[in-house]
Parts: sequence; C-alpha cells; structure tokens
Amino acid sequence: MENTTQLYKIRHSLAHLLAIAALEHDPGAKLTIGPVIDNGFYYDIDFGDYSISSDDFTKIEKKILELAKEKQNFVRKAVSKADAIGYFTAKGDEYKVELLQGLEDGQITFYESGKFTDLCRGPHIPDTSFIKAIKLLNIAGAYWRGDEKRKQLTRIYGITFPKQKELDEFLVFLEEAKKRDHRKLGQELDLYSVCEDVGPGLILWHPKGGRLRTIIEDWERKEHLKRGYDIVIGPQILKADLWKRSGHFDHYRENMYFTEVDEQSYGIKPMNCLSHMMIYKSHLRSYRDLPLRFFELGTVHRHERAGVLHGLMRVRCFTQDDAHIICTPEQLDAEIKGVISFVN
Repeated sequence: MENTTQLYKIRHSLAHLLAIAALEHDPGAKLTIGPVIDNGFYYDIDFGDYSISSDDFTKIEKKILELAKEKQNFVRKAVSKADAIGYFTAKGDEYKVELLQGLEDGQITFYESGKFTDLCRGPHIPDTSFIKAIKLLNIAGAYWRGDEKRKQLTRIYGITFPKQKELDEFLVFLEEAKKRDHRKLGQELDLYSVCEDVGPGLILWHPKGGRLRTIIEDWERKEHLKRGYDIVIGPQILKADLWKRSGHFDHYRENMYFTEVDEQSYGIKPMNCLSHMMIYKSHLRSYRDLPLRFFELGTVHRHERAGVLHGLMRVRCFTQDDAHIICTPEQLDAEIKGVISFVN
C-alpha cells in the first residue's frame, strides 16, 4: 500500500495510538518500531518482565478509541540527529537510539500527538478524529531486528478501516481464512510436518503431500517444455571460489551454509543462477542458439533467522520454479511478454 493513501495514514497513525495505550498499560514498556503492513499495522514493544496477553486487548482498544475522540493533532517536527539521540537517550529508549545511529543526519523527523513523541517518517492523518474502527488481532514474539540472538519483543497486530461495517466484514474474512490456513490444513490432511529433531524451517513431506507435490511438479515441467524451456539440473554444492567470483559470497554469505570437502570450501546453493550460467559457458554459443531458456525445479537452502520462519512460506530449504533466459537485446521484448503470459 502506498504511503500516500488515506487508509495507510490512518493505519500508521493508529500504530502511534497503540504505542500510547500500551505505555499507559505498562509505563515501563519500551517502544521499537510500528510500521504499516499489507492488512493493518503492528508495534514491537519490550514489556520487560510485564506479561501482556490478548485478554488485555479490550482495555487497550478502549483507550485507543478514547484518544481518537480527543481529536489530537499529529505534528511533524524536523530535528538534528544529535538532538534526536539526546532526546531518546534521556528517556532511556535504547531501541530508538540504535535506530537513529543508523540514520543520516538531516533526515530525522519526530511526530507529536498530545504528550507523545515518536521517531517517525510519516505521513499521518491531520488528527485522531479520522479513526473510527479498531481491532487488535493477535500477539506474537518478534526478535529485535529479526536477530534471534537479540531480545524477543512483543508484537501486537491491529487493523482499522474508515467504517465499522468494513472492519466487521474483514473480521469475518479473517475467520474464514483461518479455516484455510495452510499450516492448519497441512496437519489435518497429513501433508507435511516440521520436526524439532530435524530442525526449524526444514519440511518433511508425508506420502499425501509428496504425491500432491509430484503432481504439481510434473505439470510444471510439461508446461515449461511446451514453451521451449530446457530442463537443467545443477548440484547442491559449488566451490566457494565460484560464489566469490559471482559476488554472492560478498553480498549473501550470511544467508548461506558452507561445508568442506577434501580441504576445499563449498557453498550450499541458496539459488540456481551459477549452475545455469556454468551450463551456458560449457561450450561456445552462437547468437543463432538464442534464446536459451534454462529451467530447473531447484532445491535451495537459505539461512533464514528463526524469528521469520513461517509454515511453508518462509523456510530454510525449498524448491524453486526457477529459470534463466539468455537472449539478444532484440529478443528481450518478446521474452518478457512470454514470461508474463506464462505467469498469467
């Protein structure tokens, strides 16, 4: 959602009101970030030893609606980086200070609403009276900056719409979506599982899931072959020197796994590009050979942090429907249209 839309501004402003209400609920809480997301907003908060649960939502929602009725203005204020760090250091908000240390001077803005001040780029609605309907949805754990070695925070998710009727309709939609959540269906239909003994983010496909996956993969291969793609297959590990030459080592190694064979370092592939390029380079090519369309259902491994793993959607090992097209500049337009047509 673009940050210029009215709904975006309302959701962004509500994240601030959630922060205010949370601080009233627990004055010792420390705020981190509160962005807008596709279907709402959230705020990550360090409640320390204080325990908060969804049972507290009604009280927090009531406070947010009270704040909304007060018609508090959102006031933008530009400050220097030094002043911003000084402000949050004095408050003991080490999370905001850490965020500020990564920003350039001259681009720091605060937004004030009543007595509350937060580090924020904006934009916001003019005042809180635009907020009509609010629902806090759930609580989740979230590591600070997505790093499982850092403090685990409490993430409170919320949703709002300009009218109560729209919010009610969305809540019905969410209830229906829960019935169709792939994590729920995966267990009920005995399709797959994740086992702590195996490791987080590593999927075990059960017989029914394996059959379903095979049917889909066979269909994908046939559809690619019909469109002039060639099936290729690359190895799971490639020499680390090759990953260095490609630039992946410098820019992506934190997300890669490495192993050693015969005193030679290898990288376990997080993507299929290098194998496809090496296949292309395996002998001399003519422009008459082009376009070449290399396709692989390539299994890759990526070191995703534990805090972002999510069912089948965010995992550490997955199989990509992956292709690389090598063509002349003159063929580019037709190839792009062909890919879009294929996706549709």
